[in-house]
Amino acid sequence: MATVGHLRAALAEPVIDDELRARIVYRLTQALAHTDQVAQAAAVAAEEARRATHSRTRLRMQADHFQWSSCRTDEPDSRARTRRLARLAARLPGRNLEERYILGLRSWDALLCGEPRSTVLEYAEKALRGGLSWTEENRGFEVPVSVALTFMYCDQPRRAEELFTRGIAECEAKGWRGSHLALGQTLLGYIRYRRGCLAGVEDLVREGLHIAERVREAVPAQWFAIGILIQILLARGRTAEARQVAERTATARSSRAPWSTPTPARCTPNCSWRRDETRRRRGCCPLSVSGWSPRPGAIRPGAPGSSTWRPPSPPGPPSARRAWPRRPSSGPGTSARPSVIGQALHLEAEVTGGAAALDPHAEAVAQLERSPAPYELARALVGHGAALLRGARVQEAADRLYRGLEVPVHCGAEGVATRARAELSAAGLPSLPLRYAQSDTLTAQERTAAELTAQGHPASVVAKELHLTEQGVRQLLSSTYRKIGTDAAGLAQALTTFPRP
Repeated sequence: MATVGHLRAALAEPVIDDELRARIVYRLTQALAHTDQVAQAAAVAAEEARRATHSRTRLRMQADHFQWSSCRTDEPDSRARTRRLARLAARLPGRNLEERYILGLRSWDALLCGEPRSTVLEYAEKALRGGLSWTEENRGFEVPVSVALTFMYCDQPRRAEELFTRGIAECEAKGWRGSHLALGQTLLGYIRYRRGCLAGVEDLVREGLHIAERVREAVPAQWFAIGILIQILLARGRTAEARQVAERTATARSSRAPWSTPTPARCTPNCSWRRDETRRRRGCCPLSVSGWSPRPGAIRPGAPGSSTWRPPSPPGPPSARRAWPRRPSSGPGTSARPSVIGQALHLEAEVTGGAAALDPHAEAVAQLERSPAPYELARALVGHGAALLRGARVQEAADRLYRGLEVPVHCGAEGVATRARAELSAAGLPSLPLRYAQSDTLTAQERTAAELTAQGHPASVVAKELHLTEQGVRQLLSSTYRKIGTDAAGLAQALTTFPRP
């Protein structure tokens, strides 16, 4: 609070150079936001934007206002802010850093609002032209981080990983060992988790948590690290450790900040590991089966990036819904991404159960095969296989379960592998040796399939060219998306830099 007082006093001086005033406002808004006064931080930036006489200074203050407003849990009219931001960004080409920050904020807001993926990525690319440094003097790193994360949520995690790696290197080169590095390493771990690279991710996230715990103002980074660490432990089948981390965290609930660096709620786990006996122990853990977010409402409910997204239901009685086409489009002109659709459908199937779950299970697998999310694909395959076994469709179930076992063994998701083995054993089926060696290099066949797909050829054409079935092509492309770290929409660009076999 003393820092806020000194900065307010400095701002009240009668004669201040414009650049110095902008620096004071930046530090004041940062100090206010980091002491849980986000609304005041947004208000200060808005007032400075109104009084600014220089266009670049005004844009800089507007960017700060939009940024801190988006972090508020009590923002009175977020849709009005979105409209103002969209109008402003539409006329900015990105000539300087001030304009690029506005474009970056627009990209992130478009993602949260569920706008078409093409719009999200268009503004993200514009923001990156000319550079978005993580260590720019008198600038926060929230916008560069958010821009990088848009690629992950648009099913292009390899691009996000590249941006995070570059940003972390910037921090280390300047000797920054605080909240920037803590959050950067933690979220890089989450990106790799999304790519199914679980083996080395835990150490990365634990190091981020260790750095955050040493820095008093890094509370948001601590919460992100804890949530992501729990999710990784669950994926690796270490349920007891995940529970211990959550229960230790319960003692620190009072230190939780009501705001955070803008990151979608998907960065935190839905803790399905809490069994009935755990639910009865009310109050033992702040993370519940309904999920936990460091900032409730970070994604608007129902937006495709949110954990509550579902394919829309048609009107009318249930009997009329059976023939309704439930699978939504996930092309570049839509807001939904295959990984998001697939996860939502898998969750729906698991909750539904019984014969009614078979269709959403199959749809979930089909969507996730088109995404660079191998861990989620493995979960969907095993879930579908288990459901098929319940319906006595053993041959189909075996195919799903064997494929579902292959992926998690390679990516280190022992929890899913254990379930697959248990289902196979219960059906009297052996756990066969792995059919494919783990490799991040494209085979000649995978490269050809990727190039043909990037050129717009359908699976039928690719199958004819490679003398495969269409299902074989889909499985080949699924492996390709995992290795390259993108879905079909990003294939053309990714192939230009990905090494040839």
